[in-house]
Amino acid sequence: MGRDRGLKCRQCRREEEKLFLKGDRCYTPKCSIEKRANPPGEQSKRWRSRKSPYLIRLREKQKLRRIYGIRERQFRNYVLSAKQGKGVAGDALLSILERRLDSVLYRSGFAASRTQARQLISHGHFEINGRRMDIPSYLVKENDMISVKESRLSWIKEIAAANKERTIPHWIEKDDARLKLQVARLPGTEDVNYTIDFDRIIEFYSR
Repeated sequence: MGRDRGLKCRQCRREEEKLFLKGDRCYTPKCSIEKRANPPGEQSKRWRSRKSPYLIRLREKQKLRRIYGIRERQFRNYVLSAKQGKGVAGDALLSILERRLDSVLYRSGFAASRTQARQLISHGHFEINGRRMDIPSYLVKENDMISVKESRLSWIKEIAAANKERTIPHWIEKDDARLKLQVARLPGTEDVNYTIDFDRIIEFYSR
């Protein structure tokens, strides 16, 4: 599985907004956006003044891809799958991204970031409907039950306690006592507060 080894704070600066890629650090004054909001590179000011339609669509695509930590090939496949389905392609793409297991754990506070969530899943710390799951890109379905392995309960409990202030989406039901999650319904656009123009992303791959 490919990994993006680029500096995460640099990625936020490139998109000129917080992408919350480093967990708790993003909520503190140490966040790079708080210090330097301008894009990296000596030519950043000149580039900012002349954005072509292609560049605008590219930046929207890159922003969303970086938020969810997905490589280009997999992201393209998600877009193609969303376009082939029924309904609005942008809404379908968002639903696919939110249903990824690593995203569900991050949203629920079981991980400080999506990067940490992927690591925990890959090490086999979680189960789906009683079966061990080690695939971060697994797409959860309605009524799926996500639980923590017995041997990892104390560790995940510490992580969940550190992220207890995180707002849980309405489509996820969380049992704090037993560290379990249930997918009550599939996510929709009303469950996400990102300022993303999905139409531009679909247009980028339709050119």
